[in-house]
Amino acid sequence: MRRSPAALLGAALALACIPASIGPGSSSWTPPAAPALAAALVGREPCAHREPLRQPLFGDLHVHTRFSMDASARGLAKEGPDFAYRFASGHEVSLPPYDARGVGTRRVRIDRPLDFAAATDHAEWMGEVSLCMRPGSSMYATRRCRQFRGEASSAIPGVGGMNARMMGIISLSEGRPAALCGRDGGICRAELRSAWELTRAAAERWYDRTSECRFTTFAAWEYSASPGRSKVHRNVILRNELAPELPISWLDVPDAEQMWARLRALCNDTGTGCEALAIPHNPNLSNGQMFSIPWRDAPLAEQRERARLRAEMEPVVEMMQHKGESECRNGMYGVVGGADELCDFEKARGLGAASPPDCGEGSGEGALMGEGCISRLDFVRYALLEGLREQQRTGVNPYRLGFIGSTDNHSAAPGSVNERRYLGGNAARDATLADRLDGKVGGTSMRPALRNPGGLAGVWAEENTRDAIFDAIRRRETFATSGPRIAPRFFAGWGYPADICTRADLVERGYAEGVPMGGELRERLPGAGPPAFVVSALRDAGSEGLPGTQLQRLQVIKGFVGDDGAFHQEVHDVAGAAGAGGVDPRTCTPQGSAFDSLCARWTDPDFDPARPAVYYARVVEAPSCRWQAAECVGLAGEERPAGCDDPALPDVIQERAWTSPIWYRP
Repeated sequence: MRRSPAALLGAALALACIPASIGPGSSSWTPPAAPALAAALVGREPCAHREPLRQPLFGDLHVHTRFSMDASARGLAKEGPDFAYRFASGHEVSLPPYDARGVGTRRVRIDRPLDFAAATDHAEWMGEVSLCMRPGSSMYATRRCRQFRGEASSAIPGVGGMNARMMGIISLSEGRPAALCGRDGGICRAELRSAWELTRAAAERWYDRTSECRFTTFAAWEYSASPGRSKVHRNVILRNELAPELPISWLDVPDAEQMWARLRALCNDTGTGCEALAIPHNPNLSNGQMFSIPWRDAPLAEQRERARLRAEMEPVVEMMQHKGESECRNGMYGVVGGADELCDFEKARGLGAASPPDCGEGSGEGALMGEGCISRLDFVRYALLEGLREQQRTGVNPYRLGFIGSTDNHSAAPGSVNERRYLGGNAARDATLADRLDGKVGGTSMRPALRNPGGLAGVWAEENTRDAIFDAIRRRETFATSGPRIAPRFFAGWGYPADICTRADLVERGYAEGVPMGGELRERLPGAGPPAFVVSALRDAGSEGLPGTQLQRLQVIKGFVGDDGAFHQEVHDVAGAAGAGGVDPRTCTPQGSAFDSLCARWTDPDFDPARPAVYYARVVEAPSCRWQAAECVGLAGEERPAGCDDPALPDVIQERAWTSPIWYRP
C-alpha cells in the first residue's frame, strides 16, 4: 500500500531519514544480490598477547560515514570508512565544516584509541548517495544530485535546507528514483556494489593482522527499517571478510524476520565461512515495535522456530547511544517493584517535555518525530522480561539478549564519547557549542542538546581479533558503557566461597564453578540454596589530562514475571555507597571520595527455585558533569549560548556500565 506524498515526505524528514512506507519490498534488485563466495581467509599472525581468562576490549559498532544519506546531508561530504577507522585507531583528523579549500576546520583526536570498530552506513540509498557525492559519476551533474549537494533548490514548495537535500535522492512514488538509478535500477545497483566494496576494503586495510593485534575492524552495515516513523533499525556485523555481494536494506525486504532469513541464505548457510549477526539499536524510539511478538497467532511449532531464529540472529542489543539510554523507565504499564532512581538517565523522550502516553500491551508510531506512545518494550530490561514470558508460553526465549553500547555517530568519529571533549555527532550540523545547545538536526523534533556523546561496546575476549570478539558477542560475554571504560565482571554459580572477592583466583573460579555474563544457570543440586552472584568492576583510569571518575556503587538488577503476569523488577545495592563522591556543577570539580574498584558476592534473599529469573549488574560512577555543563564552565556574555542555562538539561549525571544478564531457568 502506498501512502500519500505528504505522508511519505513527513516520514522522510524524520531523524533516520527513511520514509515510512516506501521501504517494504518495493524495489529489490534485479538480478538478486549474490551470496557470499567461498574463499580462503587472509592469514594473520598469532597475537603476542593472549589472555585465556579474557581481557576487556572496547569498541564502537555503530558509526556513519559519507555513504549514509543523513550523515552526508548534514555536511559529511568526504569522510568515508577509512576516515572513521583512522580516527578510531588514534590518528588526528579534520572534521567539517570545511574551509574555502574544502578542508575540515576542526582538528581532533580521540582521547584513547579503540580496540575495535565497524562503519555501519545505512544500506538504504547508499548507491544514490555515492552517485551524487562522487565527482565524475554518471549522475553527479544531474539536478537531483545537485539538489542533494545543496547546489539546487527543491522542487517541493516549502521544503528547504537539509530536508530538501534528502528529497533529492528519495522518490515519493518509488523506492529508488528512476531519474538516478535508471528504470531497471542498474545504475544504483552498480554504485551500491562499488560503495560496499570500498567499505569492505577499508575494513581490510585497517585490520591489524600483525602480532600486535592493536585494532580490529568488521565489515558491516545498517538495516534501517522505520515503519510508521518508528526506529526499528539493526546493525549487521560480519565475522570476517567473506560477505554477500550487496548489503540488505529495508528497500529490499520488509521486516527483520525476512532480513534474518536472507542473511542466512546469502551468508550463514552458504557453507563458505561467511557469518553475520544483527544488533537491534536504541529501541527507545521504536514505539514498542522493536520487541513486539509478531508470531503469536501462528501454530506453536512455527512460533518456536521463529523465536529460535531471532535468538540466533540477534544475541545482543544496543543499550546506550547518542540518542539516549534504553535500559528502563519508571512508571511503565504492568511493571511493579518500585521506582528505580537511576532509570531517569539520558532519556530521548520526555526530557524537558511532557511524558508520552503509554502503549500498554500495544505499539504505536511516530517516535522519530517525537510522536506516538512509549512502550515498556522500548526498554531492554522489560524486553528481557517479555522473553521470560514467551519462554513460559512457548518454551523458547527470543530475547536472551546481551548488552553493548555504541555511538551512532554521524561524523565518522567512532568512540568519541568523552563528556569533556564532545564533538557532536552530526557532522557540520552540531559542530559548535551553540549548535549543540540551541540548534536542530534536520526535520527531527529532537534537539542536539537532548543527545549525548554515546556509549561503548565492551567484550571479554581472549585476544583482539575478529574471531575472538565475534565469539564473545555470540556467547553474550559483553557489556555496555555510557562512555567510560569501566571493566565489569559478573559470574553466577552454586558454590562460590564467601571470600571470593579477596582471592587472586576470582576470575578462574568464576568460570570454573559457574557461568559468566551472558550465560544460563540450570544445573542445581538437590537441596542447594540460592545461587551466588559475583560482581566486580574497575574504574576507568582515564587518559593524560582527562582523568576518569571513581565508582560509587555496584547493583544487581533482578527481573521475573509474576503469577499475575506483571513484570517484576528489583534493584539491589551490593557494594559501594549511595552518595559517595560528587561534583561541583559550577566548576565541574570532583568532590569527596569514592572507589577505584568494587567487588561483592551476593545471594538473592527471595530466590525461588521454581521461577525463571534474569539478573544483570549495573556499575555506577560518582556524579560528574554532563557535557553541556562541562563546556559551559567559565563562559560568559556573548560566549555563553542560551542553552547553557536551560533548566531542562541536567548539569550532573552518573555514568555507568551494564553487564549482560545471567538467566536462571529451572
